[in-house]
Amino acid sequence: MSQTVSPFNSPLETGVRALSILEAAHPDSCDLQKLIELDYLVVHSGDVGGPASLHAALPMRAGELLVRREIIEKGLLLMASRGLVERVAHPDGIHFRAGEAAAPYLEALTAPYLIELRARARWAVQAFGDKSSEAMRAITQRFFEKWTTEFQPRQLPGLGS
Repeated sequence: MSQTVSPFNSPLETGVRALSILEAAHPDSCDLQKLIELDYLVVHSGDVGGPASLHAALPMRAGELLVRREIIEKGLLLMASRGLVERVAHPDGIHFRAGEAAAPYLEALTAPYLIELRARARWAVQAFGDKSSEAMRAITQRFFEKWTTEFQPRQLPGLGS
């Protein structure tokens, strides 16, 4: 039985997104949590008043924040194994930075989606790159709160509290 591999949220896709963010932030580095939050903002930029979102505005998309860590870690490992991402010791822990080959690699990718992805990465880094981890968490927390309220049962009138 052959196994089908989806390109969506694969290590390659998430790795290219993370690499785009890191290249936009270069020479600065980002920790994993900031990359997770910036990745969400790159894909759903329209949610925060930015350019049109790259992905469809599906209901409960903020739930993506809960599953991004593992797939972004895998993407970063893939990009690091190709010399595109560097791990950097930082006083706050491990950070990631675009390697020397990142810019030429990304420039070679000319599909319209990837050009838009790089533009969103530059926008996200410019708009949110200097925010502290706490400020970034507050921004993305709003989406998580909205998502969790969608699962709260609605109180019907006359059925008590």
